[in-house]
Amino acid sequence: MKFTIAQGSRQGPRPYNQDRLAYSYHRNAIFLVLADGMGGHAHGDVAAEIAVKTMIEAFQRESQPMITQPAQFLREQIAQAHNVIENVRLQKRLMESPRTTIVVALIQQNKLFCAHVGDSRLYLYRNGLVDHQTEDHSVVQSLLREGKISADEVDHHPHRNKIYNCVGGDRAPNVELAAPIPLREGDVILLCSDGVWNAVPDISMAQHMLAADINDGVNRLLDDADAASITVGDNMSAIALQWGQRVINPLTISTLDLPVDVTTTMMNAAAPVSSAYGLDLTDDEIEKAIAEIQEALGRTQQHIK
Repeated sequence: MKFTIAQGSRQGPRPYNQDRLAYSYHRNAIFLVLADGMGGHAHGDVAAEIAVKTMIEAFQRESQPMITQPAQFLREQIAQAHNVIENVRLQKRLMESPRTTIVVALIQQNKLFCAHVGDSRLYLYRNGLVDHQTEDHSVVQSLLREGKISADEVDHHPHRNKIYNCVGGDRAPNVELAAPIPLREGDVILLCSDGVWNAVPDISMAQHMLAADINDGVNRLLDDADAASITVGDNMSAIALQWGQRVINPLTISTLDLPVDVTTTMMNAAAPVSSAYGLDLTDDEIEKAIAEIQEALGRTQQHIK
């Protein structure tokens, strides 16, 4: 596998950043994840942090040499992230469960597997056009799909920011999976939060993803989103991967050059989790919550056997 990858996040006009994102790869597989903590509920950054760390750790744990059942892996691990969030809610005695969106991409054997919950999106650009795009789990998307509103009404609808499906909360998430997509030379995969796609026109997003240097493309995309959100807007985050054997950027990664047992992971730096709202959650506490759910799952599987 040969690819270039870049990620970035901006706080925008919000008091702090609730977005979290990361990618991880080794010789046989690549994994990307982005989560957008829901600001309408307390501690959205906690939910996003937990979701990203749970998914990255699961990839590192189960992808050697490859994920044997990608769809099942994505569905089960997103459900596990939901359980970890609930575990933290109970331990911290929170009044309500933190909530987040999530979108993930797994690449192995030259195929893209993706899943999402909420309105963080994945785009696949092919020859400069959108070949695949996730569908938001939002009220306006449901109304549009049912023919109750027109496409022109979406941007100004009073419920355009309301979503009905998330990780965390009272109900388990309904994980939407896409059919596997064989990748072609030059394909670009973009994961982004609604702070990006809400602020930047579709044509501008596509143009930025055509950049020869995908790092420049991501930076310009976030610059546009930031400029459009000076006073009113959201956190904005994006990960983009440019796929192909003919990529010649000096930052290009060839997994064929990697030792078999080496995994590289990049987590986007973020502020202390929920410190602005009186909930200081350390990395060790998150790791403990993940481990407890993993241990409980292991006991359940042994009991079934």
